[in-house]
Amino acid sequence: AAKCGDCGPGYATPEDAMKGPREKLVYLPCIYRNTGTEKPDYLATVDVDPKSPHYCQVIHRLPMPNVKDELHHSGWNACSSCFGDSSKQRNRLILPSLISSRIYVVDVGTDLRAPRLHKVVEPVDLFWKGNVANPHTSHCLGTGEILISCMGDPSGNGKGGFILLDGETFEVKGTWSNGDKVPPMGYDFWYQPRHNVLMSTEWGAPKALADGFNPADVDKGLYGQRINVWDWSTHTYVQAIDLGKGSIPLEVRFLHNPAAAEGFVGCALSGAVHRFYKTEKGLWAAEKVIQVPSKKVKGWLLPDMPGLITDILISMDDRFLYFSNWLHGDIRQYDITNTRQPRLLGQVFLGGSITRGGPVTVVEDQELECQPEPFVIKGKKVPGGPQMIQLSLDGKRLYVTTSLYSGWDKQFYPDMVK
Repeated sequence: AAKCGDCGPGYATPEDAMKGPREKLVYLPCIYRNTGTEKPDYLATVDVDPKSPHYCQVIHRLPMPNVKDELHHSGWNACSSCFGDSSKQRNRLILPSLISSRIYVVDVGTDLRAPRLHKVVEPVDLFWKGNVANPHTSHCLGTGEILISCMGDPSGNGKGGFILLDGETFEVKGTWSNGDKVPPMGYDFWYQPRHNVLMSTEWGAPKALADGFNPADVDKGLYGQRINVWDWSTHTYVQAIDLGKGSIPLEVRFLHNPAAAEGFVGCALSGAVHRFYKTEKGLWAAEKVIQVPSKKVKGWLLPDMPGLITDILISMDDRFLYFSNWLHGDIRQYDITNTRQPRLLGQVFLGGSITRGGPVTVVEDQELECQPEPFVIKGKKVPGGPQMIQLSLDGKRLYVTTSLYSGWDKQFYPDMVK
């Protein structure tokens, strides 16, 4: 990319991305909401350069100007979809707040090692210009704009809407979707222009999950169960793929090959990974290709403990699928050379709720012969379980964080919150 005078940010192809330089910094949202500490969430800058004297250390913290935002996901102002535009730079980090509905724009271009706040988009702009709230996933578009999925309306009801930001001023332009039809819930999304499609998923109604998980809310229909299909060119909601009541499909990923009309979605509560694909008739369908069995337990919220698949990702060469089981505590790697028959290659336990010596006893397990050992680093037991995962572009390093969402962290891993 450095030799190309007319190129924008990112990489022209996934193959080029895998050959890029090794990452030296990681930006990480850190949450104070629900910890009992009245401090604003902050963005941590972590040095991940092995040659640096500060390797694996937090070298900078940028506190937000408000408390109880619940920073969650992050995204870029410009990415490889803007590769053909030399005027674009990947110099702003987009930080939507899941609870306060603010959107922070952080300047990482002026000083990579010490980001600074560039702009705050206030909730009222989302409420008035889009009738949406609880922003979650942000993706840059080839137009230079930024598209952000939302989980609800301003009253806390579920609503699968989107908000569009100007890529230069970061002003709210309005909603992305057209027409009266919208899904009952929202969460994550991914788009594939070559197939004229955007896929979105569903977590739950914000007012239901705000302070924790109540299994009764699943029966009330307050948690999601669909992959929602949108027409990319007209911005209209065209199809719903029902994955079953209480499945809670969260992260959705297309294969990186832009010609491929398929991808995967991980379902938290059902413990399933579904492959979605385009049919010969031009509609979209899904089939279950992985099932993580629940474990029968004592000393826990329910007698059956799901794995709770919270994050999934695909390697840049489309060879491997990774996902985290936040409750069981393991991360898995699958060979997806045959996308219809993923093959388990590796599994590592990084904490979780079933570790030996804890309050939970496993009484029946279809996979393990004994409960895993606690996860210890440098003599310190790591509380919580693996949640968000990010693979290095070359596919050689996997970064893992433990927080899911502060209301659920507090409920399922109180030691981690402390």
